[in-house]
Amino acid sequence: MDESNRRIVILGKTGCGKSSLANTIFGEKLFTSNTTASSETSKCQAETKLVSGRSLTLIDSPGFFDTETSEEELTPEIMKFITQCAPGPHAFLIVFKVDKFTKQEQAVIKKISQCFSEEVFKYATVLFTHGESLEEGQTVEEYFQQNQVASDLLKKCGGRCHVLDNKYWKNNQQEEYRSNQFQVKELLKTIDEMVEANKGSCYTNEMLQAVEKQIQQEEKLIRQSSANMSKEEVREQAKDRVFKRVMIKLAGIATGVLLGALFGAVTMVGEVLLLVLKRRFSIAEAVWFVAVGAVKGGVAGYHAAEGADTAWEAAQRAAKAVMDQALAPWEELLSNNENPDSKKEN
Repeated sequence: MDESNRRIVILGKTGCGKSSLANTIFGEKLFTSNTTASSETSKCQAETKLVSGRSLTLIDSPGFFDTETSEEELTPEIMKFITQCAPGPHAFLIVFKVDKFTKQEQAVIKKISQCFSEEVFKYATVLFTHGESLEEGQTVEEYFQQNQVASDLLKKCGGRCHVLDNKYWKNNQQEEYRSNQFQVKELLKTIDEMVEANKGSCYTNEMLQAVEKQIQQEEKLIRQSSANMSKEEVREQAKDRVFKRVMIKLAGIATGVLLGALFGAVTMVGEVLLLVLKRRFSIAEAVWFVAVGAVKGGVAGYHAAEGADTAWEAAQRAAKAVMDQALAPWEELLSNNENPDSKKEN
């Protein structure tokens, strides 16, 4: 894997200008830009390009911070995001509009900490879009000082912050500070200094490391069968294979959890009757069976999905496994009723 390539993740709520920012950095429209919270803005997108002699991969994150996006829609995009980031990003750009810091902005900062841990700020730079909203002659650093939450965030990020205007700031500005060309150069300089300070390391965690291990295994297999492919092509195909495998597993788990919760009630009736017959029943135990059914279903679904070629096949296998699991207590109950001696033994 080419470590000279810098993986940069762009974080922020939908409509803050993430996609436009990526296009501004690349100097061309490669990312889908939309100011509304539509399904398009919840899609993970990654593009790689040479910028000022650097190979940059910009990863526009899905709508992590959008309450309108359902978990069902978000899950595959999060998994795609993780696959694209592996083994980890060299830098995070935390994007806000030049505006008042509201509870929503505070929630974004909190969720970033929850998703990535406090260590993420060691690799982060704050970037404001809509720079034309700054007062005449005002810098983004001065803007930060007006808000305690923003000021605290800046301290966490080692004082790293920049401002762009994806729409109005052109390259021929009378004031150099209000030139996107100047600001992009300064931003890349900040990222270089940050990577150097971090000794070239990238932010990582156990999940990213596990995904990277899977990708490298796939790369080895692809090279054995496709010697003519470039390193970049091998890498992309390996990521696609890992993403597909993960989504198949998730389909099995999701189906298992859903049916496990549903059949948890059925399982509960069967197991309660068994407990009554065995004289081991307590009301306190009964209330856990539905929740336990969901967990058992998820585990059964995970194992049932092993070897499935498609998400649909994984879901079918998971459904059968959960059905078998749910019916087991009834089969034991019927067996005990048909054999009175077994009840005496118990």
